[in-house]
Amino acid sequence: MLKPLALIALPAALLAGLADWYADDAGGPEWIDAVVGTLAVFGTAAGVASLKPEPAAAPAQPQAETPPTKPAPPPKPPEPKRPEGEDALVLLATLQREARLIDFLKEDLSGYEDAQVGAAVRDVHRDAAATLDRLFALGPAVDAEEGSRVDPSTLPAGRVKTTGQVGGGAGTLVHPGWAATKVNLPARTGPPDEAAARVLAPAEVEVA
Repeated sequence: MLKPLALIALPAALLAGLADWYADDAGGPEWIDAVVGTLAVFGTAAGVASLKPEPAAAPAQPQAETPPTKPAPPPKPPEPKRPEGEDALVLLATLQREARLIDFLKEDLSGYEDAQVGAAVRDVHRDAAATLDRLFALGPAVDAEEGSRVDPSTLPAGRVKTTGQVGGGAGTLVHPGWAATKVNLPARTGPPDEAAARVLAPAEVEVA
């Protein structure tokens, strides 16, 4: 396929040849020679330019492959809501399991003799005290002897309850109080619903 410059070069060369014939053989004017030279130079330049190869088209850049889209992970199921008052229920269940405390407190003692009640109290007292010490390591809220003089303003907030003339300075320690030095409640097992959490001791059925 001819380039545009080649289409110009051919007529220019033809005109240069006619003008040269007219100037030399037909006796034309002298300025024709100048025109002939110009046409010859232009035709030669156009012909040379038409012979230059067209620049090759740049190869198409390969399109980057789009990595496949990973599917979104399924949403995690919501954490089961802890039953209201779960820690208190666990403590009651533990005292019932290890000291039979609920059985003792809910028992109608009106039909028992004092000696019988006292014997039952000893067992409940011993086992319940051991359970509380194991779970909470109970100790006095104020490290001082009962009956000693203490100044409430020098003690940490929340460890003293004042009675009598409040704001009157030092007073007599009536009770040192109790404080938990640790909390080691067992984790509740079983279904995560509130109805199951309220069961402090399951019913016992003896199958014959």
